[in-house]
Amino acid sequence: MRPSPATQESPQRRRALPTGWRRRDCLEAVVLALAGIELVYLSDFVQKVPRTLDVGWVAVGAAVLAAPLAWRHRFPVAVMVAVSFLYFALVSWVGAEMYASQVVLFLGFYTVGAWCPDRRRATWARVAVAAGMAVWLVWATVARFTDGADGERGVNGYMAFALIQFLINIAYFSGAWVFGNRSWDAAMERQDLRAAHEEIREQQDRLAEQAVSLERVRIARELHDVVAHHVTAMGVQAGAARVSMPRNPDAAAMHLRGVESSARNAVAELKTMVHTLRDGEGVPDSVPRLRDLEDLVAQARGIGQDVVLERIGPEPELPPTAQLALYRTAQEGITNARKHAGPRATVTVRLRTGTEQVELDVSDDGRGARLGDAPAAGTGTGLVGMAERMASLGGTLEAGPKAEGGWLVRATVPVHATALDSALGHASVPVQASAPARATVPGQASAPGHAGTIAGTEEQP
Repeated sequence: MRPSPATQESPQRRRALPTGWRRRDCLEAVVLALAGIELVYLSDFVQKVPRTLDVGWVAVGAAVLAAPLAWRHRFPVAVMVAVSFLYFALVSWVGAEMYASQVVLFLGFYTVGAWCPDRRRATWARVAVAAGMAVWLVWATVARFTDGADGERGVNGYMAFALIQFLINIAYFSGAWVFGNRSWDAAMERQDLRAAHEEIREQQDRLAEQAVSLERVRIARELHDVVAHHVTAMGVQAGAARVSMPRNPDAAAMHLRGVESSARNAVAELKTMVHTLRDGEGVPDSVPRLRDLEDLVAQARGIGQDVVLERIGPEPELPPTAQLALYRTAQEGITNARKHAGPRATVTVRLRTGTEQVELDVSDDGRGARLGDAPAAGTGTGLVGMAERMASLGGTLEAGPKAEGGWLVRATVPVHATALDSALGHASVPVQASAPARATVPGQASAPGHAGTIAGTEEQP
């Protein structure tokens, strides 16, 4: 059975070793060793160094004492124990000068607090060394009290001298402890700041990539909405012109003029889209609005499609982005009906304006295609684009077959929605490029009609 996360110990935090730490540690050890040797001879020249062996051995001991510092960053606890033991041995049985050796002892104690990654081990190791030094100091104080030279000061004088020694050692080890811990805390704060900075940089890069991806999707959606409608219309009119050319040249000419008109409209809308994408998020006046639905329906009728527009309620007061999204939905719905339901299907575009939301329906009866005609294959990107537009505005999209036959696309947009509010409060619709699945209107059975797809999603009312 695996332990729960609450019972697992958190991983140790490790302070990154500084650049060139090995060379720096070796240099410090060499400098302190040379300083210790020199101070041994200088101290012995001025005043006899407290020693048991010859002064040369004391100098050798000073060099040996500084040697472990060459590994103080890599093995801080081992170096502190080694330096403390060597210091005790030298003072007790060889002799030591009291200047450079104090710096070596301080660095060993300080390094544990500043560099040991196991903070519990660092604490108990320093407590053990400090307690050992305290016991040694008490033992030396008692032992020296019986010495004849020290005893001549009298009890008061000796106690004052002993108190000074205790206070100096307390300040010495406390300072090494506090400064070591502060160095560790400061290093951890710097590492946290660097990690936070790297995370922010990564998030900025991800946001930039997402912005590029979203812009690509936006451009692709606009291109699809603008080009697909007009190209489909041109294809229908060109086919009609080809069929009627031998028998009725005037009708063929009329259809070709329709092709020309659709091409002009496509170029005009492409120019508008390019200016919109280049200039920013603002929607120019030339972008279609809901008031242009009549023109859209008239264009569809002009190429022989049976389209009816119904307006229920007053003219909706929506921001330009919402009006453009509903217009593109109507345009895509009419185009899909032309491709899948056939040229003789009746298409109804119904715009309802309510107090809370505006609803747009595009439905067809699905009876226009001849028996045995296969509907045009669709990629599903049109319905995905419509769903994305509605989701970006806080609205919904339903698409699927009707029980009585045909196909229904229903889009709703809140009356008071704005592009910014909805972008902050609604997630985008997931888009999957493969294996498109049919989206059905809940509560209605599937019926023969034209096919339509929403990639990987099934919209709910």
